Amino acid sequence: MDRNIYEKTSASCNCLNIRRASQAVTEVYDEFLAPSNLKIGQYSLLKHINQSGPISVSDLALLIRLDRTTLVRNLKPLEQSGLIEDISKKGSRNRQLKLTSKGIETYKSAEEHWKKAQNFLEEYLGKDNLDIFTTLLSKIEALVP
Repeated sequence: MDRNIYEKTSASCNCLNIRRASQAVTEVYDEFLAPSNLKIGQYSLLKHINQSGPISVSDLALLIRLDRTTLVRNLKPLEQSGLIEDISKKGSRNRQLKLTSKGIETYKSAEEHWKKAQNFLEEYLGKDNLDIFTTLLSKIEALVP
């Protein structure tokens, strides 16, 4: 019997189904973003810093609804790659992040790949289904204040 049949069958647990769907969507975006050497999480951080920067780590964590410790861990590779920098004054406890010129260039290049991933999902799911899905995701996200 083909094992893929079992892997593609929905579980009776809603949480597991949502996690599986999240993993599948993440893989799609990561594939499209591969030429930019970014994963979707890294792209998202660059996008938010670009739109909001300079921005403190705490404010960024609130904006993207991510635990501050997890965020700091995810920012390190971007800093080490020279894509973001801390522009706060020396000794300041409040880091202010912004994209470097390399970060802006990488973000803009990756944005084209991200748009292709967006279009792929819209075509795959259909615009109406994607609108319903987005509404449902917002409702699910509202479960936790």
